[in-house]
Amino acid sequence: MTDTGRGAGPDFIEALARGLDVLRSFRPGTPTMTLSEIAGHTGLARPTVRRILITLEALGYVRVDGRGYALTPRVLELGMAYVNSLSMWDVARPHMEKLVAQTNESTSMAQLDGSDIVYVARVAVPKIVTLAVTIGTRFPAPATSMGKVLLAGLPAEELAAVLDQPSRSGISARRQPTPAELDASLREVRAKGWALADQDLAPGIRSVATGVRDGDGRVIAAINVTVHAAETSVETLVEEHLPRLLRTAADISHDWSLTGSVPAVTV
Repeated sequence: MTDTGRGAGPDFIEALARGLDVLRSFRPGTPTMTLSEIAGHTGLARPTVRRILITLEALGYVRVDGRGYALTPRVLELGMAYVNSLSMWDVARPHMEKLVAQTNESTSMAQLDGSDIVYVARVAVPKIVTLAVTIGTRFPAPATSMGKVLLAGLPAEELAAVLDQPSRSGISARRQPTPAELDASLREVRAKGWALADQDLAPGIRSVATGVRDGDGRVIAAINVTVHAAETSVETLVEEHLPRLLRTAADISHDWSLTGSVPAVTV
């Protein structure tokens, strides 16, 4: 349900917030929704939803599909604008493709959004796994290797604020660590520089992750190698894939720091 009182100050544009609420109401498994269903998900009045849908249709973000509405591929531009603005994909892609060629396993990159991780880059191999992952997928950070790396890189006061935020992933982790367990795990990640998640998120999913850093040494993203637990042991993941992952993260960090050090040229 939409919190219509969330805005503060005279500059908050409620109409824009409501439009974004309508876009977010489309969830996995519901590619087409009726006006009434969207109104129910958002908590908005039907006439308001109708005007928003007409506007989004005119802009090319939704289309009429039978008796309902569906998103169009143009919505992808909104998410990719973030990734492309960072140039992170351009920097990371060749290194991630090389890592996949070495391991024959999928690799992904994620950043924190509240208490969730959000996937911003991915090079996958065709394997059957429990959870489907695409750019924009979000999972609760404490249950993932990349999430542990990103949480471990936060200052104490920021970490507490992040963990206080409820997950918006819609996924219930198979194993939810207690505060004490998470604290111990993050201490270990800080000491070792990498994190392991062994079927914590879902059965069959095992991964190892490390941080990607900027020129000041701050963790700006995490990168992982994901394997199927029935095919790859923890020993193989840590002893064979982790060294390659650490080299890949170092190479991406190096290239990323160079992009930040190149002065802008005006022609």
